[in-house]
Amino acid sequence: MRLRTIIIIIALVVFSGFLGYQLELTLPGGAPKLDRTYTPLTQSPPRGIGSYDVLGYAFSKEESDKLLHTEKGRELLSPDNGAVEVTEELIDLGRKTFYTQTFGNEYLFTDVVGVLDGPINLGSITKAVLALKGKGTTNLQVPIDRDLTVGDRTFKAGTVLNTGLDVQKGSLFPLGMMTHLDRAKPRVGITCALCHATISQENGRILEGAINTDINLGALLAMASNTAALFRQTDVNPTKISSGQHSYINVNGKTAYLPDSKQLEDEVDASILSWPPGNFVSNGDLKNNSAQIPTSYTHGAWPYAWSGVASIGWFHGLTTLNNAVFGVNADPSTTADAGESLLGIDKETYLGTMLQNASNREFRLPEGVKPSEFFEEIDPTPGTPGFNQVIKMPEYPKGSLFMQNGLMAASPGFQVAEQINAMSAWQNTLAPPPHETATPETIARGAAIFTKANCAECHSGRYFTNHKVIAQKEVKTQPVRAPASTDFADNFAPPDTYPPNVPVPLPADPPVLSVPTEIAPKEDIELAYAKSDPAGGYKVQHLIGLYLSAPYLHDGGVAAGTEAFGQDTDGNFTVANREQLGMAGTLMQGILPDPEASLRALLDRHLRESVVAVNQANPDLERANVSGVGHDYWVDAQAGFTTQDQTDLIQYLLSIDDDPEVLPEASS
Repeated sequence: MRLRTIIIIIALVVFSGFLGYQLELTLPGGAPKLDRTYTPLTQSPPRGIGSYDVLGYAFSKEESDKLLHTEKGRELLSPDNGAVEVTEELIDLGRKTFYTQTFGNEYLFTDVVGVLDGPINLGSITKAVLALKGKGTTNLQVPIDRDLTVGDRTFKAGTVLNTGLDVQKGSLFPLGMMTHLDRAKPRVGITCALCHATISQENGRILEGAINTDINLGALLAMASNTAALFRQTDVNPTKISSGQHSYINVNGKTAYLPDSKQLEDEVDASILSWPPGNFVSNGDLKNNSAQIPTSYTHGAWPYAWSGVASIGWFHGLTTLNNAVFGVNADPSTTADAGESLLGIDKETYLGTMLQNASNREFRLPEGVKPSEFFEEIDPTPGTPGFNQVIKMPEYPKGSLFMQNGLMAASPGFQVAEQINAMSAWQNTLAPPPHETATPETIARGAAIFTKANCAECHSGRYFTNHKVIAQKEVKTQPVRAPASTDFADNFAPPDTYPPNVPVPLPADPPVLSVPTEIAPKEDIELAYAKSDPAGGYKVQHLIGLYLSAPYLHDGGVAAGTEAFGQDTDGNFTVANREQLGMAGTLMQGILPDPEASLRALLDRHLRESVVAVNQANPDLERANVSGVGHDYWVDAQAGFTTQDQTDLIQYLLSIDDDPEVLPEASS
């Protein structure tokens, strides 16, 4: 199998050259050239070159220049004090890291989870890419070559899977997938670009920072041979599964038996297959709290994450969010040490469950051994928890508001937080391209409706957010995701870090700095972690690039296709095609939601009722907690607005791009 895969990869390169596409072929290993993206055509936010960030406190270039002329100011802006200077080199590193850095997650995905073992593998992806004949796609379609049962459903041979993988024109590999050979074994890892960049259907340019709204992570992961290793991202608790035949030494030093591997695999597969395209479960709380992948248009949009849990530290919490992807979400083994306190699953059972059916036999747990001791033998990053490249923070094994599980993603040869800070600096330069939707007069009318409908109470300022966390019981959106981080907070210690000039691996006894928490209001922090209110809350989203981010709300439930609605004889919008409503009628059918129709469903209570009803009737969406309920701030006839008012507002919302034509006035 390994030899065949290697031959396929080599053949892909040779065959492409033989066909002579006369294209610039892109191989994994570097970021795409800027002229192949939309970024040069975009009015970016201020790049901030020469500015400094001191653990969340920002100093402009002008302020920094003055401070650097004084001894006290130089001390303030010293790396020893936690200061990071924004430079062109830092931003360039951020872009490269975004596109190419896996932090070693290829070991988890390839050797443990087995993403190359199923029907979506290097061979089938290679064939699908070659079938494009050099053309690009926003949805690489991969046929299944045999009958296959995954979880609770069967896929017939010949079924074409919509992967949502983006392939740029002339490229040999999907965007955000890194492939390399290690001792003759092919491994695949993922980078930020898999989910947070997409390709324009209009001209093939890469939209840096835009959501890959149809990336089908559920199918891509469920097709693996040991998806059970990802149980933390599902509603399947391995301690509730019947015991199987695989013995191990448990936390008490006694022989015990791991959960039945087939039953566990089937149940985890079914749970992950319930995720709709564009969604992922990012909180490992044993709940299937599926949420939409967010955009990376981050400038002025703090706090970060759907519930606002990333709010302190460098770049006002953005570095914390970036770390969460690789230091927490992409490697469930990083929370094995805290498994007992977080999930009620002791470390030995946790690791044993992950490794008992590992794809690579070298990573597969032998019978009758202690999982933690075996893990130390096969760990590609010895001396640190988990598979990924991380460092222990001063408070580990406790976490903090700064690093939720007490671990920071960091590669050897770099400095503390250098890569994730660089991504923060680069992401803050991103914005969606210009988007012309209507006449200036229509946009001006829509902005007036925006103010009249009190939208500006929350979505205020240049970046259309007041930076607040709103209680779930007030915003009333799907409730499961809001309190997902509360158990992490039970294990928190005061946040500390190492200075950003400390090398990785860490030296003995490195200096430690306290991370200030005052930059985020205490009431928002407590609400984000569901401490002041057990239902938790959701942060006020910015509205930049709505035309690229349909469907809407954190669960992505507000979705409608272009044919979903029509107008009656009185000009009122009604449901015209129920088959294009909700996630069930759009992304789950390989149909991209229409931004205009989806926004209409967001604003009109009667249209929303139909969308929610379709979502709630779908068993997968019910399990994934995708409904499209809440955010009951209506701009419809019942609220006193005309259909034209609604249409003007929608056109205004769609026009909010890299340089909004009109900023609304604050509501009185």
